[in-house]
Amino acid sequence: MTTEPLTWPDEVDDIIRGDLTVAVAYNTPAGGTVVASVSPVGLADREAGVVGFTTSLGFPRKLERILRDPRVSLAYHTRLHGYADHPPYVLAQGRAALDMQPSPERLAALAAAAERFLGPVKQGRLWDWVLREYLQERVFVDVTVERIAVWPDLTTHGSPDVTGPALPPAPDPQRPPKNGTAPRVPVGTQLRKIADMPHRLLGYQGADGFPVVIPVRVTGHDETGLQLEAAPGLLPPGGRRAGLLAHAFNAQCAGLGMRTFTGWLTVTGERALYAPHTAKALAAPANKTLIALGNGLMAKHGLRRARRDGTADRLRALATGGAAPAR
Repeated sequence: MTTEPLTWPDEVDDIIRGDLTVAVAYNTPAGGTVVASVSPVGLADREAGVVGFTTSLGFPRKLERILRDPRVSLAYHTRLHGYADHPPYVLAQGRAALDMQPSPERLAALAAAAERFLGPVKQGRLWDWVLREYLQERVFVDVTVERIAVWPDLTTHGSPDVTGPALPPAPDPQRPPKNGTAPRVPVGTQLRKIADMPHRLLGYQGADGFPVVIPVRVTGHDETGLQLEAAPGLLPPGGRRAGLLAHAFNAQCAGLGMRTFTGWLTVTGERALYAPHTAKALAAPANKTLIALGNGLMAKHGLRRARRDGTADRLRALATGGAAPAR
């Protein structure tokens, strides 16, 4: 039995193909969600009902989690520095598959798409060596879309227009972690670190297992956590594991900053409190030459490490449905 691909209207396609930066959410084994920003450079095939992005073997934990639970979501949440100017907020939910050995033709098409969004690739004998792994050892994450929810504007107020199955009701609360729900990193310090990052998004597992990603505002804090606000009806009542992303970026993603959190969300009535448990940061300078150098060297290091410790073989085995080699 074959299922017709889920497709989307022109306005949504313009956003999917035009946004410079989107938020990607994937699940953790403990029932949480991680939210990170990526530059998908317009990767999509509307006729096939597929959206996507690329990543590197230098991020093996993300890849392994997606392979073990392919339910992911992409939130097209800002038109900043992109090519689309329509107001809707778009949440695409689907199941991911990894292409870990893309064809030369697919890599060439990616390079052309990336130049449109990120600017010309550095060229020359030295740069060819520096960027070889970064450009040639890409992992494509292809997401077959099962649901698209479109809110009228980027604040997610109002009722979404849903293509595919209806959005499920709010998920049940989760069991608190054994180590407790209180913050495990200094709340005030983390808030200062994201003060200049205007884009904040919260992610949690929906009742059907697909990550839900919504924009939030930080309205205050104390030693118990960050106080959050969102559009009415989007914060699920009770307590649960959740991911928080704060990020900022300039044109062509120069000078970007990103901080990703995992933690515990408690929603009681109109009050939402987020207690951060872990925090990771990623930053890139505004200088495009330094960005290219950093990307190239990190890709070389990550790939060598993945080959040396067996990560590359383990991920390829999982991607093809085989048993992962023992560590």
